[in-house]
Amino acid sequence: MSTPPPGTTSGLAALLTGAAWGSAAMGAGLILADVDSPLRVPFTLFLLVGAPALSIGAALGRTTPLARAVVALAGALALDLLVAQAMLALHLWSVRGGTLAVAALSGAVLLLTALARARRAARARTGRAG
Repeated sequence: MSTPPPGTTSGLAALLTGAAWGSAAMGAGLILADVDSPLRVPFTLFLLVGAPALSIGAALGRTTPLARAVVALAGALALDLLVAQAMLALHLWSVRGGTLAVAALSGAVLLLTALARARRAARARTGRAG
């Protein structure tokens, strides 16, 4: 069995990433629908830490796995704290608002990462450097 090329994920890593995004989406759904469930807190905590960490980890690309995990976790906690601080300072704090803000910022980081990778791939196909 061969190893995947650098910068790509194996089947197991892709499966785990998909499951993590599914758990984060479940947390967002439970919060936004205001469902009273014992699973609401763990899924929401996973959304608040996991979604930004996965987005930042995807943006880091070809760093070592340990460095990527440490930086992604620190970045996720920093993003959560910045969102909370900004919402408190503006007197806009709510659970739903904080959850939506963290999810939106995580999605934006993931989207920008995907766009940057697509741009690099297009440049590589046309033979331009940069």
